[in-house]
Formats: sequence, structure tokens, C-alpha cells
Amino acid sequence: MGNQPLIVLSDDSQRTSGKDAQSMNIQAGKAVAESVRTTLGPKGMDKMLVDSSGSVIVTNDGVTLLTEMEIDHPAADMIVDVAETQESEVGDGTTSAVVVAGELLKRAEELLDQDIHATTVAQGYRQAAQKATEALDDVAIDVDADDKEILQQISATAMTGKGAENARDLLSELVVDAVRTVADDDGIDTDNISVEKVVGGAIENSELVEGVLVNKSRVSDNMPYFVEDANVAVIDGALEVKETEIDAEVNVTDPDQLQQFIEQEEAQLEEMVDQLADVGADAVFVDSGIDDMAQHYLAQEGILAVRRVKNSDAQQIARSTGATPVSSVDDITEDDLGFAGSVSQKEIAGDEHVFVEDVEDAQAVTLILRGGTEHVIDEVDRAIEDAIGVVRTTIEDGKVLAGGGAPEVELSLALRDYADSVGGREQLAVEAFADALEVIPRTLAENAGLDPIDSLVELRSDHDAGKTGAGLDAYTGDTVDMEADGVYEPKRVKTQAIDSATEAAVMLLRIDDVIAAGDLAVADDDEGDDMPAGGPGGMGGGMGGMGGGMGGMM
Repeated sequence: MGNQPLIVLSDDSQRTSGKDAQSMNIQAGKAVAESVRTTLGPKGMDKMLVDSSGSVIVTNDGVTLLTEMEIDHPAADMIVDVAETQESEVGDGTTSAVVVAGELLKRAEELLDQDIHATTVAQGYRQAAQKATEALDDVAIDVDADDKEILQQISATAMTGKGAENARDLLSELVVDAVRTVADDDGIDTDNISVEKVVGGAIENSELVEGVLVNKSRVSDNMPYFVEDANVAVIDGALEVKETEIDAEVNVTDPDQLQQFIEQEEAQLEEMVDQLADVGADAVFVDSGIDDMAQHYLAQEGILAVRRVKNSDAQQIARSTGATPVSSVDDITEDDLGFAGSVSQKEIAGDEHVFVEDVEDAQAVTLILRGGTEHVIDEVDRAIEDAIGVVRTTIEDGKVLAGGGAPEVELSLALRDYADSVGGREQLAVEAFADALEVIPRTLAENAGLDPIDSLVELRSDHDAGKTGAGLDAYTGDTVDMEADGVYEPKRVKTQAIDSATEAAVMLLRIDDVIAAGDLAVADDDEGDDMPAGGPGGMGGGMGGMGGGMGGMM
């Protein structure tokens, strides 16, 4: 009895321990990084994702690719979290963060093969990450929030290599104007920037509306198309006869009673419209329905009305015009009205839209994106989202870095110098971290069809000579001064990428046991046979499926 093993897991559970568990997690992380690596940089390639329903996404946006792929492996999912964190915190640099995380795991694997303990590697990585973020302060460039030229260059850098690149000068100007318009003393709320995608026309036809664009039309053709110097009312309710809160029946025994009932309803609706007219409303936006008779009375008063307005649009109209949403027309006063220089209905690519424009001190704006096809405009939208994120971050922080791989090479050199002062085996981990950061300039060179070794040697030489802004020009293959070329990235893009990539890599390295519970480890197929879905076989199969899918895309 004393020598019998004690079994605490169910028969269906699968367990992987020690080096096998570490190796499995590292391979999963590397596979995720490798799947998006070819999309990095101005000459990065696109991927095509096709889901089970046949919907197609063509993009090189890292977070879009990783979130749309069905990744089941838990370790791989941690790397996806890196991209999602980068997107939510900064809005750009998702691919870089994932590629760095994958390279950190690759370098760690080499150290583990030399019998260096995982906790030693983790400690060295943490020290290196802290030193790297400190070193970024030494090469950061201060930017004034009013420097529109640099802000446009930052926006253009974020769009480079994406579908919007041909029109990036125009789009960058629109993005900077949009972000600066919604900026206030409380910060920058990018929710106040609405993006309206319109299929038709060229990307160059995109425009910025300082106000709100509502993808609706007026409810009656008898209403005016255009209202100048409009007092705007926002109704959080309906312009309809109120119904009783309990079920009720009305028994009509005489035609005159029916006529009185109809006249009473019409009188209520007319009273609602009269109230709007008395306070001076010229345009009314309602988030629910508008009765047909109310539409008639509104048209008689010359009021432009729009119904079933989305809640987000209603909020933007209120912020932009200064209107106060009211739940009942009976309670509306002149103070609740907002103001717009014009409210008009216009046609864009065959669809009617209502424009609320010329608002004083606009707190909400709308970017109208045009494109030849839905796939093109979706990719432009993703590029615009990245650009908005980096411009907002730059205005908030006021610090940027030169692009083109310059920060990574500079940090790599700084970390190698720092490694000499680190005692013990952690020194090897710091050096491995320095090597891992160089994956960014190396990948930029590879994706541009250049020799990565020659490019990296030349970059190191320039940085050794004190040229901290030297980066790789992917179009010419030369190392140039990125600051002079106007290629910038917000400092927070790099600090966030380093921090999140390091945390994910350290977390995976510290795992030495993977246990897949019975209900995860075994799944029934259509024939009723047991199939491993978790543990080494199942999770490996999940990554294999992803790899096969990505292989098809690449």
C-alpha cells in the first residue's frame, strides 16, 4: 500500500510537466508571433481571413488578425492578450508587441537549453524591461500639442503599410483635425469621433464634418431639406400617443365616440408639436418612433425631424450642439435646445444622411470614409483607428520616438552595456532581451526584401556613432535619420509593447505544469469516439489547426 502511487486526477485529465510544458507553451507563443510577423512595417504583407460563414477580412492589422483567428491554445491566447492590451492602451503597435513577445520566448528557450533556470531568465527579463523603459526617456523627443506638422507625421506613420497609404496625407490631416477638435481640459475622448463608412468614390473623397452625421433621412418629404441657424432638440423617447401601463380595452358603441377618440389622440400629438414649436425647435432628433399625424404637424411647423436615431448618435448630437436630451416633450424648455449653424439632408453614394454642422466649439466630429469596396473601406477604417490612437497618445504624453527600428537598436546597445553591470546568470537574460529587441529592425528588413544582417550591422554602426535617430528606410534600404524624414511613433507605443510583451513571456516561462481537466481533455466527435481536445495533444492540435489556417493564408 505504501508504495502505490496516489492518483488525484481523473482518467480523462491530461497533464504535461517540466520542460515539456515549458516547451509546449514557448512553441505556442512563437507560432502566434510568426503568424503576424510578415505584416510588420511599410512593406508588410496582408492576410486573408475567411470564417465559417464565408465572410472575408483582408488586413495586416495585428490585433484584428489575432482576434479573428480561432485560437484555442491557452498559452497562445496569452500572446493574443498582449495585442489586445496594446490596442486598448495605445491603439497601435500591436504587431510589434506580439513579435517581441515571441522573440523573448525564443531567446528564453535557448537559455533554458543551457540549463539556466526559468526564474533566473524571468528575473533578468524584468530587469532588462525596466532598464529599457528608462533608456527610452533619454532618446524621447518632446512634442507640443499645437505642432500640427509632427502630429500629421505621426498619424501618417501609423497608416504606412496599410490600405490607406495612398491617401495618408489627406487622412492624416483629417485625423489630426478630428482629435484636436474633441480635445478639452478633461482630456481626449475618442468616442466623440464618429467614423461613417460610405462605399463608393475614392479614399481621397473622405472628409471631416465638424458635427454629427446621422445615417437617416427626415421622416416626411414635406419637411425642409435644409435648416439654417437651427435650434436642435434631442428627445429620449417617442412622439406618439402614450399607452397605458396596463392592458385596457375601449368599447365603442357609437361612431361619434370613435371620432372623439381619434380627435383626442390627434389633439395630444398636436399639443406635443406645439410645445416644440413654442420653445423654438427647428430640428428634432428622436430615438424612438414618430406618429404619422405628428409627422404631419411637424411638417406644417417647418420642423425637420428624424426618428429612431441611435443612442450614440443622439449623445454626439447633444454634446456637439449643447442640447440637453429630454424624456418627455412636455418638459422641454428653451434651455434644453442646442444650436447648429445648419441641419440638412444630403445624399452620399445614393444614401440619404442628415448633417448637423457648423456647431460652435464642436465637441463631436464625424469622419466620412469613402472607398471603392467594402473590404477597402474596412481596412481604411482600421488604419484610421490606429492613427487616432497615436495622435491622442502623443497629445496626452507629449513625447515621441524616431521610427524605423531606431529605438530598438538604441535600446539593444544600451542593454548590452547594462548587462556588464548585472551579476550572476541574469546577465545572460539581459543580453538575450537585447538580442530579442533587434527582431523589429530585422523583420522590417526581411519584409522589405533586404538583407537583414547587412541592415542590422549598418544600424548598429550608426547608433554606435551616436546617431540615435538612425532607422531603416524600407523603400531604399538605406539607414537614414528618421527624425529628419518625419517618421515618428509615440513613446507610449514602445513602453507599452515592452512591458506587456515582457509580462506575457515571463508568465509563460514560469509555468512548469499544464493540467487539462477531464471535460476539456476529452471531447466526443460525431461518431461518439473520444478525441483529445486539451492537454499536449489537444492544445497542440489547436495550434496546429491555427498554423494550418495561417499557412493557407500565407
